[in-house]
Amino acid sequence: MEFKDMGIDSALLSTIEQRGFTQPTAIQEQTIPLLKQGKDIIAQSETGSGKTMAFAIPILEKIQKGQGPQALVLTPTRELAKQVSEEFEKIGGGRFGVVTVYGGVGFEPQVHGLRQAEVIVATPGRMLDHLRQGNARLQKITHVVLDEADRMLEMGFIEDVETILKQVPRERQTMLFSATMPWEVRDISLRYLREPAEVSTRQFVDSSLLKESYLDCLDNEKFSLLVHLLRTHRPPRSMVFCGKRSTVDLVANNLHRQGITAKALHGGLTQGRREQVLAEFHQGKTLVLVATDVAARGLDIKGVTHIYNYNAPEEADDYTHRVGRTARAGEKGMAVSLISPTDYLNFRRVTSVRDIDREEAGEYPRIPFNPRLMDREGGLDRPFRGGFRGPPRRHGSRRFARRF
Repeated sequence: MEFKDMGIDSALLSTIEQRGFTQPTAIQEQTIPLLKQGKDIIAQSETGSGKTMAFAIPILEKIQKGQGPQALVLTPTRELAKQVSEEFEKIGGGRFGVVTVYGGVGFEPQVHGLRQAEVIVATPGRMLDHLRQGNARLQKITHVVLDEADRMLEMGFIEDVETILKQVPRERQTMLFSATMPWEVRDISLRYLREPAEVSTRQFVDSSLLKESYLDCLDNEKFSLLVHLLRTHRPPRSMVFCGKRSTVDLVANNLHRQGITAKALHGGLTQGRREQVLAEFHQGKTLVLVATDVAARGLDIKGVTHIYNYNAPEEADDYTHRVGRTARAGEKGMAVSLISPTDYLNFRRVTSVRDIDREEAGEYPRIPFNPRLMDREGGLDRPFRGGFRGPPRRHGSRRFARRF
């Protein structure tokens, strides 16, 4: 099937084809016909599956220019809100007004957009702030999207979401998209969606495209091993996942001192800094993005060839989201986990549901790691001109005390 066979509005179809899209993804092929029929839907799909276009096309077909806000999309993060807004603008060819509402910036520009735009894309907290101050009216909303619903649940936004939904007309079309379906998300769907159709296109990693492995090391050797892998693999664009914000900053800054162009990305950075980091990564100015799991969910980051798990994730689903950043669109990718004794318990949860090959690290030089190398924004901007004293020592790998 192609987009031209789906009965899409001719103006939208023209814009879609001009962007080089001819065939819908699995989520688009299954959801667009249902949404065009006016059905509520629950869709389970991964980030990068094309779900934004899946709900944007039917919404843009039905809203009317100049009638104020008619569609509301709630997202868990500011970055995702911006990406969704940009997609609406591209698909609509600039014919419809889209306002992006999120915290960390001034209210006034958003207030103007809330009065004029046909589409509102917002994070729950800031949207609720505007509603409480009387800056937004949702009486004409006919379409509501809950994007990354499980992520909003994890971040504690569900109460805000429910408060917002109570201010939207009951006669509406509601769409819920989620990568996983915990019972809390199911509960919301039962209370706020009307006889929803269910769609699942959750894609599992293609083993023929993604090479997964883990390497055994001691805690104090982990950074040395990471540097060794980066210098050996020489990935054109890679991501390093850490468990904590403080670890992200330390790893990014220490990599910078080793001459590796790395930047940190986590929720503790200012909005401006996060946007700058993502822009530099997309532009190829930064080759290594060191991040918490927030970057594995809700951000469509393209072109990543290598994933490095500096810390094992707490849940197997988190591992899936991390490695799902690579091996996309038929391209090959590599995911390597650096496993030290502190990772054993978490990594057993991962290996209990998927097979991951163990590899030998071999010999690699010991690289000094400064545990106090922190700055306010994560990722040094000035080139390091000093050096650590003493020649690097040679260390080999260690084996697990227990096999997974």
